[in-house]
Parts: sequence; structure tokens; C-alpha cells
Amino acid sequence: MTAQLPALQVVIPLLCAPLCVLLRSRTVAWLLFLTASAASLACASVMAWHVAGGTVFRYAMGGWEPPAGIAYVIDKANVPVLLLVSAIGLAVAVYGRRSIPAEIEASRVPLFYSCLCLNLTGLLGIAATGDAFNAFVFLEITSLSSYALVAMGRRKRALLAAFQYLIVGTIGATFLLIGIGLAYAVTGTLNMADLAQRLPDIYGNRALAAAVVFVFVGLAIKMALFPLHAWLPDAYAHAPSAVAAFLSATGTKVSIYLLLRFAFGVFGAALVFDRMPITEIGLVLACAAMLVASAVACFQSDLKYLLAWSSIAQVGYIAAGLSLGTAGGVTAAYLHVINHALIKAALFAAAGIIVLRLGSARLAAMAGLGRTMPWTFAALVVAGLGLIGVPPTAGFVSKWVLAEALIEDGRWAVLAVLLVSSLLSVVYVWRIIEAGWFRRSAEPEPVKAAATPVPMAAATWALVALSLVFGLAPEWPMSLAEGAAGVLVGGGE
Repeated sequence: MTAQLPALQVVIPLLCAPLCVLLRSRTVAWLLFLTASAASLACASVMAWHVAGGTVFRYAMGGWEPPAGIAYVIDKANVPVLLLVSAIGLAVAVYGRRSIPAEIEASRVPLFYSCLCLNLTGLLGIAATGDAFNAFVFLEITSLSSYALVAMGRRKRALLAAFQYLIVGTIGATFLLIGIGLAYAVTGTLNMADLAQRLPDIYGNRALAAAVVFVFVGLAIKMALFPLHAWLPDAYAHAPSAVAAFLSATGTKVSIYLLLRFAFGVFGAALVFDRMPITEIGLVLACAAMLVASAVACFQSDLKYLLAWSSIAQVGYIAAGLSLGTAGGVTAAYLHVINHALIKAALFAAAGIIVLRLGSARLAAMAGLGRTMPWTFAALVVAGLGLIGVPPTAGFVSKWVLAEALIEDGRWAVLAVLLVSSLLSVVYVWRIIEAGWFRRSAEPEPVKAAATPVPMAAATWALVALSLVFGLAPEWPMSLAEGAAGVLVGGGE
């Protein structure tokens, strides 16, 4: 049974997707998504335990051995992603029990959960597959379901946000497909391991250099790297709260993983970082993301837009780490992928509770709300401290590791940008605190807040608590990040 886990990881949520629509029951659809997320987390946990002991799972789909067939490969490089996506999916399933019926029309709820199952399938498939074209297929499954999920937002602007997301996402997918096609044209294979063996012999090939550029641009769009981030603010701000929490924690993070897998596991560091100016370009874009996005976040009047722009800045931190092309840089990138996913999911989950209470995410409407919703605003503050990088939060740990990698590589200018961006994050986090506790409510008398739904509060605080645990005891996520970096940069297993 253990040998079948790589396939079950993807097949279970894939089978749950059509069942959500066919059975047409809101409760059954929720139970199916909950089951899919829990089963995926169980599969990922068992595989993580075996991988930690030195096992590498290789599963040939349909019995067709690679490179002719599609292989799933589970190693230390993708185990952290599988665990992260599954855990966030489970938290969103609990959160969505009360959030989704409040934001989605009753007739659309089964379809909504079907799209969530498809999204989970695509994200897990991207992480598990060892085939380049299969990764593209799963990326499109994820993207198409994401467009539908964003479009189900309560406001009409959600449709415009979804359409913009579709246009930009399609451009990114096209770039990625062209890059994979060029790699196939010069090697005759799509299997990632086989590509990695054949490509060093043709490093001087111009078509291969073009393939690297197309793949990197396509995935840079998917991960919302500045200035290719145009789709993200509106998509996160107008999506249903559960969707914003899920996508902000998983969508861009899995695209970052795929970029790392292509950079180190397919094209090779010798081509990407030694023969091409990826390091310099990546660091420039990362610095621009950290500064510009953090500055724009400071001027947002809507909490969801503020958090969305913050996500773009945080992608800049991750991009700075992976652009170094060193073991330390990749470790920092992986660690911040994990920590930022938990922090940002908690922030969007807390924002969803506020939207449910007020019907608005505008900061002006939150005046004095910290006194009537103290636990929700406490979650916002604790998670916000993680964005800043204040000890003992998880955000501090990953920023510290990134700073060490930058110092080791002599990137003092990038380190200065990181510090300035962190100071800017103090400004926009303070704006949330000021709105909640230091502004007087426009209402003559404080209105007693309606009771926060227990599932939403439980999921939010579980994410906040986990981010604090990873800050106080970072050994486990650090070991996951170091193991992933060892496989990609060091070529180990």
C-alpha cells in the first residue's frame, strides 16, 4: 500500500471533484473536500516519514516506466510542498464550513468545492510529478480552477479580477509550454531526470537557452514576481475569503517550487547560474518587489489589498534566496515558502472573519473593532508580526536565514533592501493595529460583535499557533528546507 501513496496523493482529490457536483449536497461536498485534504495530508505525512529515512518514492503511472511513461517522484525536495499544500487544504476545509455558505450562493456550493478539489489535485500533482509536460498539465488544472474560484466572489469585480487573472495566467502558461517544447525539441524527452542527464551535453545550444528564458518568465508570472504580478492584487482581494487564504498560501508557493525544480533538477545550476545572468536579474527583480510592493501596501485602504501587496513583497524575499543559487539561499527560500504560507493564510482567514462581521474589508470601517473583536485582531497582530520578522515568529527565522545567505554571498545591497522592506512592513502592519485599537468607531455606542463562527476562529488560530511554534522551535521546518536544498543544489537524495 505504501508504494501506491504517490498516486493516491493526487487521485483521491481528483475523484472527489466530480462527486461534489454529482451528489449536489452542500454538506456532502464539504465532507468530500475535508476527506480529500485529510487523506492527502495523511499520504504526505507517511511519505515524509519514509523519505526522512532515506527512501525515494518512484511510481510509474499505468506501469509505463520513464522516460516513455509518466513517473511520480517523491523526495526531500517536494515533501515540504506536499505537506504544506495538504495542511493548508485541511485548515481551509475547516474554515470554509461557515465561511463558504456565507459568501457563495447555495446552488453553487457543490461546484465551489469541486473546484477546490481540482485545485488541490493540481497543486499536489505539480509537486509530485517527475514529467515536465505533466507538470504543465497540472499547472493548468490549478489555474483553471483558480479562475473559477476567484470569479465566485461576492462582488461583480470578482469577475473582472478572474478575467484579468485568466489573461495573465494564460500568457504565463504559454511561455512555460513553449519553454518545455523547446527543451523537448533538443533532447527528445520530457522526463525531468532524463532531461537533466541529456542537457549538459548541449549547454551551448541557443534553443536550450531560449527554453530556460521561456520557462523562467512563465513561472515568474505564475509566482507573481514583480513586475509580472498584475493579476494578484485583484484576485486575492475579490476572491471569497477561503479562496484567498488557500491561494495566497499555496498557488504562488507551488510555482516557486516548480521554478526551483526546473532550475536545479532539470536545467542545472551550471547552466542557469553560471552561464546565464539569472542571479543578477533575479536579485534586481527581488529587490524591486521588496521595496515597491511594501511601499504600495503602506498606502492601501483595503485590508485584503494590503495583504495582497504584502504577498508580492514576500515573493521578493523568496526570489532573492533562490536567485543566489547557493545551498543557503535555497534553504532560506524553502523556509520562507513554508513560514509565509502559514502567516499569510492566517491573515487572510482573519480578514475573512472581519468581512463576515462588517461586509467590508476597508480599514476605515474597522475603527474600534479591536475592542469588540479582540481575538480576531490579536490573530491579525501576531501574524502581522511574522510578516515584519519579529522574534519569536516564524517570519523572523526565515528572514534571519535569508540574511545569513546574503551575507555569506556578499550581497550587502540586497540585505539593506531586505531591512528597508521589513521597516516598511512595520508601517502597514501598524495601520491595521491603529485602525482596530486606536481609532474611535463612528458609531455612538460600541456594538457588540456577533459571535465569531468557531470553525473559522479555530482554523485561523491553528495557523497562527503553528507559525509561532515554527518560530520558537524551527528545527523541523529547517530540516525540511535543508533537505530540499541538499537534493536540489547538492544533487543528493
